[in-house]
Amino acid sequence: MRSRFSINNYSNLGQRAITALFGALIIVGGCIYSDYTYFLVFAGILGFSQMEFYKLSGLDGMLPLRSFGTFLGLMIFCLTFMVEKEHLSVKYFYFIFPIVSLTFFIKLYRKTDKKPFTGVAYTFLGLFYVAVPFSLLNLAVFSVDATYNYQIIIGCLLILWASDTGAYFAGTKFGKTKLFERVSPKKSWEGFLGGAFSAIGVAFILTRYFHVIDDWKWLVIAGIIIIAGTYGDLIESLFKRSIEIKDSGKGLPGHGGFMDRFDGLLLSAPFITAFLKIF
Repeated sequence: MRSRFSINNYSNLGQRAITALFGALIIVGGCIYSDYTYFLVFAGILGFSQMEFYKLSGLDGMLPLRSFGTFLGLMIFCLTFMVEKEHLSVKYFYFIFPIVSLTFFIKLYRKTDKKPFTGVAYTFLGLFYVAVPFSLLNLAVFSVDATYNYQIIIGCLLILWASDTGAYFAGTKFGKTKLFERVSPKKSWEGFLGGAFSAIGVAFILTRYFHVIDDWKWLVIAGIIIIAGTYGDLIESLFKRSIEIKDSGKGLPGHGGFMDRFDGLLLSAPFITAFLKIF
């Protein structure tokens, strides 16, 4: 009898490796091919991540506007991309304010909501926590000469993935000293240091091949990702712990959900974008 391939037949580590390989190929390939394929890849990641956030909020008894909130997030992402490509004027950012304000009108007519303003607050939180960081990536990738450059986004992702991978293996093998036990009992200082060394190592390699920005900036970005990425992971762990769940979803076998995989990027992206725009 012919056996069917199923990723569930593999161990957790095997599932992580397979998912990471296919995911990396899609993301890296999309970023390199063109700015529009980059746009489609990250619009998809944003949409799935924001839907996960609203779903988790619902598990905790909150009632955010799941579909409308995700639409708003994608609209902000699309708008920032088109403005950075100079297909739209900056003045079109003003559309954000009246459209986002429609959240109040929609909640006004929801008769089943006992605490409508809590739902409004969580709808807005999904925008600031998920949609805004992903939208800021558009500013980062267009930060050099106002043209799209895949080296920036791929470089940041390689550093982030190196940090996550190094932390995972170092923490699994050597982890003894708890990093933040109240929020995430499994995370250790040994894992943090393993991730830091891996991220810095990849940053040094990038200085040899990616010359779109100065060499020292890759090292600063690595520092941002090491610190902000770790806090992003802890913050998402705090969020999941508050509603007593292990993973944000099941969309990425071996990794959990999209928020589990990109939580470090959510907190790193604002700092990286600010750094590249200021310096």
